[in-house]
Amino acid sequence: MTSPDDDSHDRSGESPDHAHEHEEGSHEQRHTHDHDHVDHEHTQHARRSVDGASPPLDQGDVAQFSVPEMDCPSCAGKVENSVEKLGGIRSVDPQVTTGTLTVSYDGEQTSATAIADRVEKVGYTVEDTGEVTSEFTVPEMDCPSCAGKIENALDRVGGVTTYETQPTTGTVAVTYDSSRAGEADIIGAIESGGYEVTDTSSDESVRQEATEERESIWTSPRALKTWISGGFVALGLLFEFFLTGQNIQLASLLGTDLFVADALFLVAVASGGQEILRNGYYSARNLNLDIDFLMSVAILGALVASLAFGEALYFEAATLAFLFSVAELLERYSMDRARNSLRELMDLSPDEATVKRDDSTKTVPVNEVAVGDIVVVKPGEKIPMDGAVVDGESAVNQAPITGESVPVDKTTGDEVYAGTINEEGYLEAEVTSEAGDNTLSRIVEMVEDAQSNKTEREQFVERFSTYYTPVVVAFAILTMVASPYVLGTAWPTAVVYGLTLLVLACPCAFVISTPVSVVSGITSAAKNGVLIKGGNYLEAMGAVDVVAFDKTGTLTKGELTVTDVVPLNGKSEEDVLRCAHGLEQRSEHPIGEAIVAEAGSVGVAEREIDDFESITGKGVRADLDGTPHFAGKPGLFEELDFDLSHVHATTDRGVVTQTARQICDRNNCLDLLEETVPELQAEGKTVVLVGTEDELEGVIAVADEIRPEAKRTVTRLNQLGVSRTVMLTGDNERTARAIAEQVGVDEYQAELLPEEKVTAIEDLVDEYDGVAMTGDGINDAPALATATVGVAMGAAGTDTALETADIALMGDDLAKLPYLYELANDANGVIRQNIWSSLAVKAGLAVAVPFGYVPIWLAVLAGDAGMTTAVTGNAMRLSRITPETDTETNALEG
Repeated sequence: MTSPDDDSHDRSGESPDHAHEHEEGSHEQRHTHDHDHVDHEHTQHARRSVDGASPPLDQGDVAQFSVPEMDCPSCAGKVENSVEKLGGIRSVDPQVTTGTLTVSYDGEQTSATAIADRVEKVGYTVEDTGEVTSEFTVPEMDCPSCAGKIENALDRVGGVTTYETQPTTGTVAVTYDSSRAGEADIIGAIESGGYEVTDTSSDESVRQEATEERESIWTSPRALKTWISGGFVALGLLFEFFLTGQNIQLASLLGTDLFVADALFLVAVASGGQEILRNGYYSARNLNLDIDFLMSVAILGALVASLAFGEALYFEAATLAFLFSVAELLERYSMDRARNSLRELMDLSPDEATVKRDDSTKTVPVNEVAVGDIVVVKPGEKIPMDGAVVDGESAVNQAPITGESVPVDKTTGDEVYAGTINEEGYLEAEVTSEAGDNTLSRIVEMVEDAQSNKTEREQFVERFSTYYTPVVVAFAILTMVASPYVLGTAWPTAVVYGLTLLVLACPCAFVISTPVSVVSGITSAAKNGVLIKGGNYLEAMGAVDVVAFDKTGTLTKGELTVTDVVPLNGKSEEDVLRCAHGLEQRSEHPIGEAIVAEAGSVGVAEREIDDFESITGKGVRADLDGTPHFAGKPGLFEELDFDLSHVHATTDRGVVTQTARQICDRNNCLDLLEETVPELQAEGKTVVLVGTEDELEGVIAVADEIRPEAKRTVTRLNQLGVSRTVMLTGDNERTARAIAEQVGVDEYQAELLPEEKVTAIEDLVDEYDGVAMTGDGINDAPALATATVGVAMGAAGTDTALETADIALMGDDLAKLPYLYELANDANGVIRQNIWSSLAVKAGLAVAVPFGYVPIWLAVLAGDAGMTTAVTGNAMRLSRITPETDTETNALEG
């Protein structure tokens, strides 16, 4: 929002054309697929856009482009000649009839992007009509190793250009060339990795299936097999240690005696290890060195050592099968808790809407409601679509969107948002956006996309994990081979040590520690009315040293209101407002609009108006009931020869009004020029005098009021550890100083143009490690983009603010800023705790294994299941952080 620059409230003119943009490549961490080289690590994928279209797809050394404007032989000749100027071009085949261009080239000398540039240089637009992006629901993909198998399978599908696996939501987004691959190919690849695709959309039926599945984790087929396996392990232990007399020999296999306990352990392996060995097979098939493969090797290794070498490791194999199955169930349950926070957002929107059609109402699915339809919302119902109220009035609970704790009154013309709740009255609203494009849908989509923006710690973890597993596997082999010679360990024990280290070789808990924390923090914020566009911004917000504020619309309400009315010479406040209302009601100036609104609120009577005239830069004049009246700056009345240093204030029953400062023989004298006007202006107010040619009738002060929560927001940020708070404004020095003193910021800079705000932010970024800029998301876009983190105010329903800000406060509530900072700070702490604790536990257990301190069951429970459950539970603590209530704030201030 622009700010009132001076006493006459000229605007600073900040351009709304500046947009806060980040290149797409900086926001997405995706896998790229090259047919000559397969890279399994996460890499940064920068997608080039040509007039909004995606680039053509590489097909080895052949690329095909869609050039619809190439529709004649002359066009084709120009395109062909332009492309042939590039080095490395082998052949160019323009097809005028289809508008396609096929180019064979040497990938070491040029690229598809360079070819597209050459086509554009001769005036033709390159489009790509073959690229499709689909999202697949894979609920069983709940860990990094699961994702790795799917990634390796997708790498083998021709036509796949990018993919993104998200274990925290159980989804896989794949972009592919529809001319070379289809959904069936993608689904087949995912299933070849051992995981079922339940759907390719997010409709309600799928959500319901996911809910039912979530509720049945502990009674699922795998869980039942796990409990059976545990039962046989318990029976085997009973015969092994307590019923030793009944533990008789049953058979001899490969020269090794098989006892009752051993047979029970084998049944336990067959029951509990079935899913493990199945997943291990898919891991081997997809060349993925993950926990499933390592556990399969460990179980099979124990069985081979028992049957072929007589080492009797049946108990260890059964323990691995049972405990790892339990660990998998715990991990699934823990991950589902994280996913549930996002599902709750998705479930906010109702499935059906009541629509007025043909003089009647009809209940239809929300995706059948069109823009312009009238939806009916009864008391207690959720509002199904974004819209504008056309009939009725009610209080609406907007907490699901904006986080506001108090319902907001809505009447004709007011905006309402999908997912909010109609508390008490009847409403009819005209739909303004489709179901997939409403505010709630954009929030859900942005929260889902936020997981693509990796934090620095997450990128470190991914790099580290690629080295961790091979190192520990090598250490396992070395321990198994060397410990009999170095430590004098028996060979059976050495084999157990090796198997135990294999269990510890997968860094699942370590890898999942950051994304699960990010998901928890971002979804928790979204439910409290704060939209964070990525984990990198969550991390950055928690590390800022300085918070900068725009003034108008951020620290202030952004709307001029009348703050003081000083009646003079026997007039009443109502008289002054009545006069001012008559003078200003034809004015389009913001000050005039504020005075008219105030006069209307107190119900002043109308006056007959004639000969209205605007006096540029000074005020207005008009005849009211036949008498000339003026309203304007003090300078206007000085030109009319008024003595502003000696004006008599109106008394109330003989008592001088509060604003009287000078005492004279009439005991009610004011010096407007030296005291009253300067004092009002020192408070950041604009002063308007009202009167006739002969007499002053009163003084009206107008100001952009400070938000009631502004001062406590600044105070709370300082309490939470922010080093410095700064106000940046285009307003004049006097007003800026008054606002800064009242709010309590450490520093202010006034009379700044938009580009000067950018310079101020750049200076702060150079001086401090992190700077957050808080503004309205449109006029402050350049400064928001320059800051380490840009925070937009009041973004609900505002496309521009949602798109331009790194973080958006959905409601117009500045008090959410301390909550955001505290959440981000705590999230950084949780991420650090999860990373280092999981790494320390794994490293400690691995080092202790060769010395016999870590039994195999402890490695499974503590190193895998325990840590996965612990880091997930720790991440879920972020959902407990909520914005402070007024009661809590008052207690802190007290």
